[in-house]
Amino acid sequence: MLEDSKIIALFFARAEEAIAALAEKYGAACGGIARNILKNSLDAEECVNDAYLAAWNTIPPQNPNPLKTYLFRIVRNLSIAKYHANTAGKRNSNYDVALEELEDCLAASGTVEQALDAKELSRQINRFLAGLDEESQMLFVRRYWYADGIPDLAARFQISGNNVSVRLSRLREKLRRHLRKEGYSL
Repeated sequence: MLEDSKIIALFFARAEEAIAALAEKYGAACGGIARNILKNSLDAEECVNDAYLAAWNTIPPQNPNPLKTYLFRIVRNLSIAKYHANTAGKRNSNYDVALEELEDCLAASGTVEQALDAKELSRQINRFLAGLDEESQMLFVRRYWYADGIPDLAARFQISGNNVSVRLSRLREKLRRHLRKEGYSL
């Protein structure tokens, strides 16, 4: 497998091998992210392919570092957009439940002021995560970024589903306290 810098160099050279190298290195993980959000293999595959196209269209001028994070964000955003298009008026239990769990921690983003605060909120969440032990960070990110289900998390961390739920509940409460301390009204 090629290093990220070599894959990016292929993009800058406009070599079609860039897409193949990207798919070989990150395709499985991208598919997992999309499937966790969409719960539909065909839609997930479409989003991953659209992400490769988006990478092709944005590199250059972008020179992402790290490439993995850049690509995963594209896949996640495309998957969320597809999810919203597919489920207007419906409810996808796994993804909606994960978002609902965080509702009490985060204020709604309906005003311009709140939209401007989104970057600062992101920084505060990153500060919160930096203060956690590595396993708690992974648990939080796998649930609320990658939308992993409780049973998947239980298997990954080799703990019971109930233990996962309790730990996530405690992490959300810690996040709530952290945000209040930083001046966010919840």
